[in-house]
Amino acid sequence: MSTLVRTKKDVVTEFRTSEILEAARKIFAKKGFHDATVDDIANAAGVAKGTVYLYYRSKQEVYIAALKFGISQMYSALIEEVARYSTAEEKLKALIAAKLAYFDENSDFFKIYLSELGKLHTHPGTIDSEFKALYIEQARLIEAILKEGIRKKAIRSLRPDQTAFAISDIIRGVVTHRLMGWSKTRIAQDVDFIFDLIWKGIAAP
Repeated sequence: MSTLVRTKKDVVTEFRTSEILEAARKIFAKKGFHDATVDDIANAAGVAKGTVYLYYRSKQEVYIAALKFGISQMYSALIEEVARYSTAEEKLKALIAAKLAYFDENSDFFKIYLSELGKLHTHPGTIDSEFKALYIEQARLIEAILKEGIRKKAIRSLRPDQTAFAISDIIRGVVTHRLMGWSKTRIAQDVDFIFDLIWKGIAAP
């Protein structure tokens, strides 16, 4: 049976790329894609410009990698949080709370995430296919919770796929309000608001 062995080079590469992507996220959020440069990213990461090009061939490649890195981090956090609960009601509320907390802690990431989501709706042909897949994967997680709730008769009969995307949009709307400074409420209050709004519409009578 084969065993996956991580070499020292693997560990160094993972550490170095994580540093670059964290720095890239902040630079892209602050300056936007067009005004940001690879020099800016390298300086923020504390590495030479050539080091960035060891791992990424272009600014566009860094941008997409930073976006995927953030989504993967968030998705892992959602999976971990949802797994702690047993009922559809608990899982849905936990997912909402985890997503709001992630974006509150990573507001720089949300700016580029929101920018790409806008393109997804207006210029779908320009979006990286892996980003689309990661976006859909998040909705599939909500869909799985809904299907479980329907099966256990905690949620009324509805279209889980369409409802999952609608729930994602509601969460994103509240996150946007928070990051724009339009909402001054605590996370717990916004979580309760989102959950109550959704649950009253989908719960079984």
